Order: sequence, then C-alpha cells, then structure tokens
Amino acid sequence: MVSTFGSLATAYSGLTAARAGIDVTGQNMANAGTTGYTRQRVTQTSVPTVQTGFMRGTAALAGQGVSVDGIARLGSLTLDAGVRAAAGSSAYATARATALDQLETGLNEPGSDGVSAKLDDFWSAWSDLATHTDDPGAATALIGAANTVAAALASGSKAVDAQWTSVRNTVAGQVSQLNDAAKQVADLNGTIRATLAGGGNANELIDQRDQLTEQIASLAGGTTRTNADGTVDVLIGGNPLVQGTDARAVALGGGTRLGDGSAVTLTWASGSGSAVALDGGSIAGNVSLLAPANTNGTGGALAQASAAYDAVATTIAAQVNAAHHAGTTPAGTTGVDFFALTAGVPAAQGLTVVPTDASGIATRNAAGDHDGSVADAIGQLGAALDAPDRAWATFVAGVGTASRSATSESTLTGLALTNARTQQQSSAGVDLDEENVNLLSYQHAYQGAARVLTAVDEMLDTLINRVGLVGRG
Repeated sequence: MVSTFGSLATAYSGLTAARAGIDVTGQNMANAGTTGYTRQRVTQTSVPTVQTGFMRGTAALAGQGVSVDGIARLGSLTLDAGVRAAAGSSAYATARATALDQLETGLNEPGSDGVSAKLDDFWSAWSDLATHTDDPGAATALIGAANTVAAALASGSKAVDAQWTSVRNTVAGQVSQLNDAAKQVADLNGTIRATLAGGGNANELIDQRDQLTEQIASLAGGTTRTNADGTVDVLIGGNPLVQGTDARAVALGGGTRLGDGSAVTLTWASGSGSAVALDGGSIAGNVSLLAPANTNGTGGALAQASAAYDAVATTIAAQVNAAHHAGTTPAGTTGVDFFALTAGVPAAQGLTVVPTDASGIATRNAAGDHDGSVADAIGQLGAALDAPDRAWATFVAGVGTASRSATSESTLTGLALTNARTQQQSSAGVDLDEENVNLLSYQHAYQGAARVLTAVDEMLDTLINRVGLVGRG
C-alpha cells in the first residue's frame, strides 16, 4: 500500500515538473522579442528513496520522483561584462566621431563657402586693385571681399560656439540619466535581495537591472561587482556609484560657455566632492570635446577650432594693417587701419572692415603716386610663410585627420560591441526552434506522467475494490 501510494506522488511530481517546464518555455517564447530578456530553464533534481528501518534488506526501491528546485536564468557574467566594456568604448568613440564630423562639415573645406576660398578672393581683390588704383569698382570689390572674409570667420566661430553649448547641454542630460539609472539600480538591488531571501524568482528584475548597468556603462564606462546577497555594486573610475541599496550622485560643473575658457568638471555630489574619473562612455567622450584650448593644439577639439578662427582673424588684421599703414589714402592720410577688432568678443566674431569706399583705402605710396605698390604688397601676404592661409590649412587638415581617426575608432568599437552582444545572445537569447523542441519534450513528459498516474489509479482500484471478489458467484 505504501509503495503504491508513493507511486502516485512520484507521478504527480512528474506532472508538476513538466507543467513548470511548459510554463517557463512559454515565458521564453512570449519574450523572444523583448529587449534585455534572458532565457530561463527549470532546474530539477531526482528525489531519492527514503530508507526506513523496517525496509532494510528488502528489494531495491525506486526513487520518489522529481523536485523542481527553481528557475535558472541562463546568462553569463563574463559575457555580460564584455558587453558593458564594449558599450563604454563604443559610446566614447561615437560621441567624439559625431562631434568631429559635425565640426569638419561646418568648415566647408574644401569648397567655395570655406574660409580658404574667401581668403583667396580677398588677396586677389588686392592684386586687382594694385593694377586699377583709380577704379572705384575694384575698391568696392575689395571691400566686399574683405567683408565676406569677416562674415565667414564670424559665422564659423559662432557655429563652434553653438556646437560647444549643444554638447554641454547633452552632457548635462546624460549626467541626469546616469544619476537616475544609479538610483534605479539601487532600488532594484533592494527588491532583488528581498525576493531572493524569501525564496522568490527575481529573474525579470535582474534583467531590468542588467539593462540599467549597461546603460551606465554606455554613459560612464561603469563596471559591476556581484555580491553574495544578489545585489551588485556599480563602479565608475574605480569608485562606487551604486553600493548595495545606496546610490551616489554625480554633479556637472565648470564652464557654461566656450568663452569662459574653463574646463567642464564632473564631481561627486556627496562626500568630499572630488573629481569623478571616467574611463569610457559618452559622457567622457563629450567632456573631452569641451576641454579648453592650449598652446600646443591638444586641447578640446571645439575650443581649438574657436582658437583657430580667432587666430586667422587676429593674424589677417595685424598683417594687413601693418602693410596698409605704409600707404596713403586719396586724402593723403597715412597709418590708417583696414581692419578693426571689437573688444570684448572673440576676434573672429569682432573682425570688421574700416573703409566703406575707395577714400578709406591707402593704396598710394608715401609720395602719393598711383603706383599700387601698397595694394600689391598686401595681395602678396597670402603667399607668405606666416600667412593666415597656411595656419588655417594646417588646422583644417588636423580636423580632417582627427575626424577620420575618430570615425574609424567608432566603427571598430561598434563592431566589437556587436560581436560582444552576439556572443551574449548566443547564451542568453531565446531561440524559438530550441524552445519548440523543449515544449514538445515537456509535453511528452507531462503525457507520460499522466499515463503513470492513470496506471497507478487502476492498480489502486483493483487493489481496493476487487481484491477478495475473485471466485465469488
């Protein structure tokens, strides 16, 4: 009797295990397209026979069925860490590549709208005036070309200013996202810890947390450390952003305008307020673009671009004015400036043309002769070794090289991220073909357990209702 009723429990455990397998397989199939979902499997073990004292020495007994121990999440900590590392590198490179490509496009080089073409037209206008000193049309063309150069420099400089402000606003938004994600991870840590301690299933909560830790890695190059209680710590630059159920905030400070010349800073909002060291992520990539300019040209790309525009404006004003001072206007005035720089604004945005017509242009020599030598000398400035054209061409070439390098790095790190995600999905992703096979397997197991249950039920019916009835008439 005990053995027969034990068979019922064995069959029932088989039904329960098969039903759990079907439920989990259905969950996997339902979430095949869900971003961040990690496939799951039922974990089960066989229940051994219990040997009691009076059973010793009897025939061998079968086990007592199957035990459903839990629902395993088929993720890989190693592959997950690889995705986070690749995400941080890719986001850093992409942020730089995007900004440098925008900067290069805004230079309009080579092309008729670029500063180089405007400078060429400006020097040519001086040469034309040198051969037609009495032609008002040549003087008007020169003033127009000069105003075009000033407008091109101002427009380019303002575009860089606007891009710097846009990137800084982007960083501000990303810092807010980072702080919000850190708080969500800390909250999930608490929920996951409580769920696991109570014997519950926290797989979907862990999926949510993994998506957030990958987002943090993309923003700030964060890494994670798993704890025994099911929580994770998130570190950026080796310092904890999330520790258990506690999250620290990051604050953005420093310069708010390109013209400030101050570095944009990231500090911890609590504690000593020390600087946050980032080793990747889009925030680090954008902050590197916002760095101030320096004399060796290795500062932030946007500040260096602004400095290059200012350098062209300052140089052309100084060189043209120096040569223009040697000439005489039609009214006999000497030492007259051709360009002026407005105080209090970047040089490229404050460059203005002083003459408004031919009477303000000093094309004559000191004796007042109409030889055009002064205009010719100014026209030759564009071919000098220290001409602003050369410095501008060097800068443009540098931006092009940096942009191509950043684009190449972005492509390579993007491929690395794709490969890392492919490897991760090969382990954690849902394969519908595999799940269909599992579904059939669990279905057959359920049917088999049900047949066992039916057989045992018939055995019990015979034992209970038919024993003793044989031979009765």
